[in-house]
Amino acid sequence: MSHCHYHALSSVRKWGGEVSDYLPLHQWFDKSKEILADPRHRALRHHAEGIFMLESLFGTVIVNADGREVPVRLIGEQHVIEDLGTIPSFADWARLIEPQAWMMRGQPKLVTIDTNMAV
Repeated sequence: MSHCHYHALSSVRKWGGEVSDYLPLHQWFDKSKEILADPRHRALRHHAEGIFMLESLFGTVIVNADGREVPVRLIGEQHVIEDLGTIPSFADWARLIEPQAWMMRGQPKLVTIDTNMAV
């Protein structure tokens, strides 16, 4: 799906309520479009850990306009499956990143001088 509104409509069809019940959750998944406006933005949140992160931010359940409790994790799973057809792990995404030299640099080792040494 290309827009959060359509994900929210899909949620309404599945659990009732109104688009506004679900829109903030679907917008959270796609907020990464602000920094990368192509499908690679999904690597930041469209995975199993992202679904659990959604739950930690929005709570275990939401109560929609019909008064129905809907598990947040199910809404997250719906979003990711609609976009990708499956729920990958973050490791699935990370395996596709080709390491570059700048990624491998660590901090230089600090040299310490023992001030107790005899000269």
